[in-house]
Amino acid sequence: MATMATDTSTYKLNHTMLRVKDPKESLKFYEFLGLKLLNEMKFPDNKFDLYFLGFDSSKATNHGKHWTDRDGILELTHNYGTENDASYKISNGNSDPGRGFGHVCISVDNIIAACDRIEAAGYKFQKRLSDGQMKTIAFALDPDGYWVELLGKDPGKPKEVDKATDIETYRLNHTMIRVKDAEKSLEFYKNVMGMHLLRTIKQSEAKFNLYFLGYKDSNTIPLGDDESSKRTGHLEGLLELTWNYGTESDKEFKYYDGNAEPQGFGHICISVDDIDKACNRFEDLKVNWKKRLTDGRMKNVAFILDPDGYWIEVLQNETLKPGSGL
Repeated sequence: MATMATDTSTYKLNHTMLRVKDPKESLKFYEFLGLKLLNEMKFPDNKFDLYFLGFDSSKATNHGKHWTDRDGILELTHNYGTENDASYKISNGNSDPGRGFGHVCISVDNIIAACDRIEAAGYKFQKRLSDGQMKTIAFALDPDGYWVELLGKDPGKPKEVDKATDIETYRLNHTMIRVKDAEKSLEFYKNVMGMHLLRTIKQSEAKFNLYFLGYKDSNTIPLGDDESSKRTGHLEGLLELTWNYGTESDKEFKYYDGNAEPQGFGHICISVDDIDKACNRFEDLKVNWKKRLTDGRMKNVAFILDPDGYWIEVLQNETLKPGSGL
């Protein structure tokens, strides 16, 4: 029996970590999209820096909150010297041998205007709105070639009437990772990590399904015409699992976790109410650990492995820490 001395309803999908070649160029790009630098950690002895960005305008859902008490943060990791190495290249997760992580997604108020603004600034696209069959989403490319999906928060609202876009209303909506076995991954993220399945999109002709999970009460999410059309575009901190049919039956099939060469995506992170009690619960549930709290020099974080070997950082939500005063 698992120890239930931690409340999973307080958990947050706090951040997604991406390695970047040149932090100046990456910060410029993401700040152009409206994200703000919330926290910066420098480790000169270990030769790397961390930058935590999120939406923080007065219109943002997490405005003014401590960075550990948020969902929808992007962590950029910079290893010193990569910006001067002409041969250094990030793996964006969308081609072999590094396929696994897919993209981060920003939901916007007016997708046509948002895409026009990005293109006018000289940034490139993996997919424009007019490309392919899906005319409601686009994919911009950040300076390292990571895919950034652009999604309208309200797909039913006409966008051509008003060509303006307000970056203060944007949301870091979700992170997408590919999974080998949908049933195993859904069981893990729901029963072990405590997430809720908020939306499922089945594309049987194209032979893939999409599952959107998060630490939200599904009863609070507005519905469309039926249960499957729940609108999640206005939310932050969701996890999208992409399952391509048949991978679960291939014993040799394996996705790439981003932490071996060629590197790119690093991990997702869950902030919790009490890190000691949360880790005790995970231990009771017999998770696979990459790093326990007691391992190594960093005693304030742990890392769990999901069924595909993706790393999940476990971090203390400082505002929920007893006696924090935050």
